[in-house]
Amino acid sequence: MTPTLPAAVLWDMDGTLVNTEPYWISAETELIESFGGSWTHEEALQLVGSGLFNSADIIRAKGVDLSHEEIIDRLTDRVMAQLVEFGIPWRPGARELLLDLREQGVPTALVTMSISRMAHHVAEHLGFVGFDAVVAGDDVTESKPHPEPYLRGAELLGVDAAQCIAIEDSEPGIRSAFAAGAVVIGVPFMVDLPDDVAHVLWPTLHNRTTADLAGVLAAVAAR
Repeated sequence: MTPTLPAAVLWDMDGTLVNTEPYWISAETELIESFGGSWTHEEALQLVGSGLFNSADIIRAKGVDLSHEEIIDRLTDRVMAQLVEFGIPWRPGARELLLDLREQGVPTALVTMSISRMAHHVAEHLGFVGFDAVVAGDDVTESKPHPEPYLRGAELLGVDAAQCIAIEDSEPGIRSAFAAGAVVIGVPFMVDLPDDVAHVLWPTLHNRTTADLAGVLAAVAAR
């Protein structure tokens, strides 16, 4: 018997679809140091997966005398400049899995805490139409780990989040998707993930297919 396909697959962006976390860390470091502060790699890792307004709070506490909106705009501008300069660094297997989902007719949404202009920039450079919907950090009231972003993604696709798979690399993102009721696949990247935080942990998306996602959905349903 062929496993049932997910109603949709909801994708995180930074660290899951694209390897932009080093770009964010570089942008944060430049900004904080420009105000005379210091920013360690360990401090930067604490922001992985967090909403930009939460990150701006921490950056302001490091002495950056700018509004939340100014901090977010400066960081986004710097990350996007790096995307243009160095290209978009796709995570292994991510584009291939996304393309397979499209060919199998499975709806997809991008659910990210990056702001809309950056999310759409990445989506538009996939080389194919990869997403039916995009939910960005400025599209929601509550950021991850609150369930609103993933609930909004499912709503835009007209599906029940409980019938969806979410793919995430960070604990805040996983908790957001889990709270929304989705089946969650964690793919650790910049930070380790606890064994019990997601339904399944995969070391990479390399060579993963739609059939693998359907298998995860069936296995979780059988528990």
